Amino acid sequence: MGDRVSGLREMAVALAEGHLSSRELTERSLGRIAAAQPSLNAFRVVRAEAALAEAEAADRRLGRGERLPLLGVPVAVKDDMDVAGEPTAFGCAGNFPPQRADSEAVRRLRAAGAVVVGKTQTPELGQWPFTEGPAFGETRNPWNPAYTPGGSSGGSAAAVAAGLVPAALGSDGAGSVRIPAAWTHLVGVKPQRGRISTWPEPEAFHGLTVNGVLARTVADAALLLDAASGPAPGDLHRPVPVSAVEAAGRPPGRLRIALSFATAFTATTGTSCDPVVRAAVERLAGRLEGLGHEVIAEDPRYGPIGLTFAPRATAGVRDLAARVPDPALLDPRTHGAVRTGRLLGGAALRVSRWAEGALRRRVGELFGRFDVLLTPTTATGPLPIGALAGRGALATDRAMIAACPYAWTWNVLGWPGISVPAGFTPEGLPVGAQLLGPADSEPRLLSLAAQLEAVEGWPAHRPPGGDRWEAVQTGGR
Repeated sequence: MGDRVSGLREMAVALAEGHLSSRELTERSLGRIAAAQPSLNAFRVVRAEAALAEAEAADRRLGRGERLPLLGVPVAVKDDMDVAGEPTAFGCAGNFPPQRADSEAVRRLRAAGAVVVGKTQTPELGQWPFTEGPAFGETRNPWNPAYTPGGSSGGSAAAVAAGLVPAALGSDGAGSVRIPAAWTHLVGVKPQRGRISTWPEPEAFHGLTVNGVLARTVADAALLLDAASGPAPGDLHRPVPVSAVEAAGRPPGRLRIALSFATAFTATTGTSCDPVVRAAVERLAGRLEGLGHEVIAEDPRYGPIGLTFAPRATAGVRDLAARVPDPALLDPRTHGAVRTGRLLGGAALRVSRWAEGALRRRVGELFGRFDVLLTPTTATGPLPIGALAGRGALATDRAMIAACPYAWTWNVLGWPGISVPAGFTPEGLPVGAQLLGPADSEPRLLSLAAQLEAVEGWPAHRPPGGDRWEAVQTGGR
């Protein structure tokens, strides 16, 4: 039965009903990871021995009648989150010490009973929408290994899309959950700032980065989101709690939805939406109309939001780069970001934070007239592996903005968004669409995403040849 149970919720139910064991599920996950690692390279750290011990402990708890939302279910977390006893390299080269304690998000997963099988790959300090680097090589897309799964939560996306784990945590500072979700045919939730704690950081990247979830279904994403959510005592942002699981299980009602292909000003040229992506999002808009929603073309008033992003992003890189064991091993582009962060990390950073309230009011005017904003998640399909390798900092930034101009604005605002599958390119590569809302609107977005999933049926589509990752097993019961 273990091979037929692949979803997070399915696994939790099967474990609670005694149809299979946590050790069986964890062995299966570890076996698939081992089989996929040479081709996909989704994991930086695999906790084989520790995960099996956690699974056996979960089985004992299940046998005693204990029940928790994720008791015994194997999951993965991105390698910017601390797991006690493991290093947190965050995509960097060098020898990083093992962490003494779990980050708050990981602690909450463990409190919900989850088994953490490993930590997934991310580019250096999470800066890019591809998951490649000299510290670990290239993480590849299960739909076609010649392409990137995106970034910076590319390892988590690859692991979930390939069925190595049913769901995983990622983080999103400029689309880093939503971009790889779009490029691997997953549901990617960027929650409200503070919904999932970033502790031991009171906030991450000066408020740009939040922790989020990747899963194949809205129900699975909601289950992991609820399990990981909640503040630590030192968190700067503490939104009012919501129940994602409840929201995903109820209809959204008739909504007024704004459809936009506009992008915010970034002082770069060459940003336009690929016709294939545009057609996929327009098709999804038609599907929403067929469900009874009103969809109207309307653009947000982004204004000068682009001017406030760079100081926060580069100051965040500056802060993290100061902690790596050997800064000489960092990518030259990272050193460039550090220099910019030093220049912009004073008055410009303070002005950027001060401007956030005015930007929320300006962009938020849209939500006085609409319930949800629908946009592409990215402007293009997945990029080929190595497409941005060896480029300078400016060329990399321009290429990133051209491919991914739609997601980062919601990081400045701190508001929630969900990337959902929108279709495929003629080459069979996934693309996605964003459902975006104002503060604390996760329930509405999840309800709408679940309604879309019911008619779109996207969980039925899996990467070709996924059975090849069943080749290695770690042992039987």
